[in-house]
Amino acid sequence: MTSAYYALTDTDATLGERFTASTYTTSTWAPTMQNAAPVSGLLVRAIERCAPRQQTRLARVTVDMLGPVPLGDDIWVSARTLRPGRNIELVEAEMRAPDDVGALRPVARATAWRFTTIDTEEIAFAAEPPLRPKEESPQREPFQGWDGTYIASLEWRMLNDTQNSEQGECWVRPLVDLVAGEEMTPAERLLSVADIANGMGSGLPMDRWRFLNTDLVVHMHRPLVGEWVGVRAESLYGSDGIGLSRATLFGEDGPVGGIQQAQLIRRTDV
Repeated sequence: MTSAYYALTDTDATLGERFTASTYTTSTWAPTMQNAAPVSGLLVRAIERCAPRQQTRLARVTVDMLGPVPLGDDIWVSARTLRPGRNIELVEAEMRAPDDVGALRPVARATAWRFTTIDTEEIAFAAEPPLRPKEESPQREPFQGWDGTYIASLEWRMLNDTQNSEQGECWVRPLVDLVAGEEMTPAERLLSVADIANGMGSGLPMDRWRFLNTDLVVHMHRPLVGEWVGVRAESLYGSDGIGLSRATLFGEDGPVGGIQQAQLIRRTDV
């Protein structure tokens, strides 16, 4: 098994680059589908490689999961510029996978605003309280029952009891590459783990509740520094089966952005 979430198998595919997913992408909800985190990272990879320019950076990425991303089939990823501009541009990436009869269908889509950058060090500021350093938490043993899933592909440093805290806090980093043989960019690394906020701040027992997110909306006011991503997450629940997951994301030198996700809340015993 490759030590990466994906292997690039064809760069000349007419529908975009073709990838094969490893079992490291396996969702915790079903063994036949992929977790949204590596999917998001792969879409961001395509966006960053679409008509790249110097002195630009992604400011916001929105990922929509259009259906289950199958684990056993090849997937295709392509990107295009939707709105070109000198200082602001909008880029889109799409992932396709075979349906039940073998026809390719869109399974995930991402759009990203890419801005030009200038020096604003003199006004740099973030009001979010810092996250405690990862050294305050011992290395966590692998999660019981989640061997062979995406969760097991991460190294964890838990800072509190996420199931019984108002805000779950942790540090995490991938133990495998996004694409075999490639070094992750800061944005790829951030998006490859941001989806864990959905579970980190849930406060719900997974044997009684399912909280499925359909999207990720990540704003980044600073680029990620270092291999570790810090997460401070919480969830809000309505009375009609709809919830909201939100989190602040940290690099090793401070907060880098925030994430929000819509949640479909369902009991597992009905």
